[in-house]
Amino acid sequence: MRPTNISELDEYGRSTGVGHQSSTRSRTSRIARLSQIILLGIGIYFCSSLALWAQTSDSPTGDAANSWTATTESQSGDVNSTRTIESHTQSGNRTLDKQSLQLRGSDRQFEPYQDIEKETVQLDAISVRTITRTFGRDTNGAKTLIQVTEEEKHTLPGGDSHVVRTISNPDGNGKLQLIQRQIEETKRTSENLEETKTTMMLPSANGGLAPAMKVQERRQRDANETVESQETTLLPDGAGNWQVSEIRQATTRQEGKGGSTEERISRRDSEGKLREVSRTVSNESESASGEKRDTVETYSVDLPGSVGDDSLHLVERAITAQRTSSTGQQTTELQVERPVPGDPGSSLQVTILTTDTVPPDPSGGRATRTVQERDANGTLGVVFVDTTKSDNIHAIQVQIAPSEKPK
Repeated sequence: MRPTNISELDEYGRSTGVGHQSSTRSRTSRIARLSQIILLGIGIYFCSSLALWAQTSDSPTGDAANSWTATTESQSGDVNSTRTIESHTQSGNRTLDKQSLQLRGSDRQFEPYQDIEKETVQLDAISVRTITRTFGRDTNGAKTLIQVTEEEKHTLPGGDSHVVRTISNPDGNGKLQLIQRQIEETKRTSENLEETKTTMMLPSANGGLAPAMKVQERRQRDANETVESQETTLLPDGAGNWQVSEIRQATTRQEGKGGSTEERISRRDSEGKLREVSRTVSNESESASGEKRDTVETYSVDLPGSVGDDSLHLVERAITAQRTSSTGQQTTELQVERPVPGDPGSSLQVTILTTDTVPPDPSGGRATRTVQERDANGTLGVVFVDTTKSDNIHAIQVQIAPSEKPK
């Protein structure tokens, strides 16, 4: 089954400091990977490589930011058909987002599979509390709570912030048990310099929670809209000391309507030495006609189907193009190229092609996503189709980020 997109329900508010958005995503992603074995019980992997969402305005004034609903159906044969229903409501200082994932059963009817409810409350001028509840279904089909994530964020004067996030799972008796705590401190030491320290705590052999990982990040804005960042991940060595496990260094440059980003990742090898294991180079541009293009090239020492030689090789190129036709139809195309498995010296070939279209429709909005994947015979075939319907044409938005291939 293809993982459903729950990015709208799984994002946490963060400081919008110097170069903070992309670095926060990478830090959160690594923290999630370390604790992934704990989170598998939720039934669906929280990483969708392609995000498509839409809104339906329910408010009398048509303000989709206050209230909307959306339905997305994914068709990949009768077995893997899914339907996702999302809603967003806002009242005063409280916002509620819901997502319901349904699977097509043997009787060809959609049946509830998973529900996620995210409640956000603005406590005061500087504090926000967010509670996300994930529900599954038991053997009798009854809705059952399987995980609760709570976060409280305080934004301090000068741009500093303090975030505490906890994850709890119910035990055999249904009582919630704390399984993870994450503490994040961000300090703006100057107008162009920001530092963040994150500590993740997991259950220890002695009971309770103990620090299991630390992440230290430094972001600095230089001249000409250049942002330099370094993120260091530390893990305990078993002797009570913290040892550097990974270092990520990134440089982002803004150039007119486009820009570029280069990220280098170094990890500790079997000899205890840090060495570069991957490099990602991204370039964004916009043509005179308004077409936006984003090219991401990934180099790695890991070669699918081959034994690595400790050198960096180009393992993937992802090209995203966004355009609007003269009739108003919006099209976003993602092309993922990879070498032939087992032959790292081969030229790259298109392995996945994703096309999103949003045609003009005065009576409302609709979007279609078609994903093609190369099969064993080298032919690109359709693996699934998503359709999203909305009553508000201005509410549908297409967001594509190249990542892993669809499951």
